Amino acid sequence: MHFISEALEDYAANHSENEPALLTALNKETHQKILQPRMLSGHFQGRVLSMISKLVNPKHILEIGTYTGYAALCLAEGLQADGTLDTIDNNEELYDFQKKFFDKSDWSRQITQHLGNALEIIPTLGKKFDLVFIDADKENYINYFHMVVPMMNKGGIILSDNVLWSGKVLEPVKANDKSTKILLEYNQLLKNDPRVETVLLPIRDGLTVSRVV
Repeated sequence: MHFISEALEDYAANHSENEPALLTALNKETHQKILQPRMLSGHFQGRVLSMISKLVNPKHILEIGTYTGYAALCLAEGLQADGTLDTIDNNEELYDFQKKFFDKSDWSRQITQHLGNALEIIPTLGKKFDLVFIDADKENYINYFHMVVPMMNKGGIILSDNVLWSGKVLEPVKANDKSTKILLEYNQLLKNDPRVETVLLPIRDGLTVSRVV
């Protein structure tokens, strides 16, 4: 669903920073070889993620939901020289695809891939995070949020993707649509939780920026 016209989206992208060559190659190969390529963050949202990360200048980043690694590489652009990025996904078929592009990047030694259940992996990481990107199964967004908030440094940023869910958040919720129901609860949680201050940006499928206070 396009919340603004495709022409305006293209204009915004064309007047933002160019997509780095490695990400252009990753984008192309994702569309050629991987199912559901629309899950990729893409040029414009990728530059937004990169800019936020550069503004935060995080020591430690956590990404929940790697897909093909595009967003991870965008977020890595803001890492401190001795910083780390932990990215978690449960799809083992994508592991080697991700690794190929991580290894080609400037942050290959700073990125750690984790394969498995994020709710089991996150408590084992033993870090305080400055930047977290939640972009995995929508049914667990609330669980992820409650788990990571105590692991954040004060002033840290939690980014949540797909929070407009193709506009379904404005439509009557179907009885079997658990994802939309959870996202509606999640968006209300971010609005009301006193531990964060939040702004919801209508970028692509909705991107929430929550600052830990």
